[in-house]
Amino acid sequence: MSSLRVITLGCSKNTVDTEHLLSQLRDSYEIVPEGEFADVLLINTCGFIGDAKEQSIETILSAAELKKDGLVGRLIVFGCLSERYSAELPEEIPEVDGWFGARDLKPLVEALGCKWRPALESRRHLTDPRLPYAYLKISEGCDRRCSYCAIPLIRGAHRSVPMETLVEEARSLASAGVRELILIAQDTTFYGLDLYHKRCLAELLRRLSEVDGIEWLRVHYSYPQDFPEDVLEEMAANPKVCRYIDIPLQHIADPVLSAMHRGVDGEWTRRLVSRMRELVPGVALRTTMIVGHPGEGKAEFEELLAFVREARFDRLGAFTYSEEEGTWGAGHLRDSIPARTKESRLRRLMEAQRKVSLEINRGRIGTETRVLVDSFLDGILVCRSEFESPDVDGEILVAYDPVSFRGRDPESLVGSFLRVRITGADDYDLSAELIEI
Repeated sequence: MSSLRVITLGCSKNTVDTEHLLSQLRDSYEIVPEGEFADVLLINTCGFIGDAKEQSIETILSAAELKKDGLVGRLIVFGCLSERYSAELPEEIPEVDGWFGARDLKPLVEALGCKWRPALESRRHLTDPRLPYAYLKISEGCDRRCSYCAIPLIRGAHRSVPMETLVEEARSLASAGVRELILIAQDTTFYGLDLYHKRCLAELLRRLSEVDGIEWLRVHYSYPQDFPEDVLEEMAANPKVCRYIDIPLQHIADPVLSAMHRGVDGEWTRRLVSRMRELVPGVALRTTMIVGHPGEGKAEFEELLAFVREARFDRLGAFTYSEEEGTWGAGHLRDSIPARTKESRLRRLMEAQRKVSLEINRGRIGTETRVLVDSFLDGILVCRSEFESPDVDGEILVAYDPVSFRGRDPESLVGSFLRVRITGADDYDLSAELIEI
């Protein structure tokens, strides 16, 4: 049996694509870890912004050197970068044996000598089966036209995955030990519009919560415009739906939101944040912001800074504006803000958020919460509550003590839920002590 290795770059959506691909190939290929010889090396690339594109190119060039040294047989690249630059890349990197786009999983499977099996479309080969959580991609593509974003150019129009397929995929993941599903898409709030002619995210959450073994459902990547209120009602009523919303707001100043083509203004955004907290008491809000977008003068940035201090988001990420060819912004807006100014604004914004995060975390000291154990490392159980998402948020760290845990093997606790009391806090992580297994 030939050997195959995959390198996955970029976001969690790419991870899901890789796992679907491997489910189609695992009966024909031995999937080997990093460092071992592979007859075929696949690289799933990211092409979203400049840094991600550079990382993808560097990874491909490094793999080409492995091929030259005889450590790799065939080198095949797929995903967002090759979708976006399908005309240029084959000429620039001839060492690659095949290029496939982000929407070419079936042709890629066939190019590897396998037949695409529709019966496996709801199956995944988990790239890290030790983790008690998995991402569930509920739709592909995007119908939004944010001026800065290249995703619609890469991934195409919005296409929902049928609800029955997602429920079957959730059952399969639960049987593999997954306890938490993190719903992802380019815009999760659009789910169902194409298939069912209405927004169906709340109904999907209800259906998924009925799957035995799934204890937590978490919603990511929710667009603010026309946010479906029934999702908030389901979150408040259904104990399996984490009181957590990832909603990229991107900015608060009206001129910038207008230039971004976000479809909302600052007043509407403030009302939405207030409404979320009203309907889901205690909800954790995570957002992302872009600094240095065309139209962001000093006044607009100061408004953003004040909003972050006022809104007190539990989690916030930010990045500087990057002009992306092919987008509306690249063709119509002048990227005139110096890189030094962008970086300065980014530092100021993240420092403001650091102080907010520290205050919020300190306010949790002494409270009790239910946590999921993600891993055991150097005597510490690495956990999360419903208010922390993996990879992007902080963690709750619980020191393992054989007496308190009644001699339980700490590795056996991974994937279990514990009751803990928060005892300490820093900017992003928390420490806790065990109350009950």
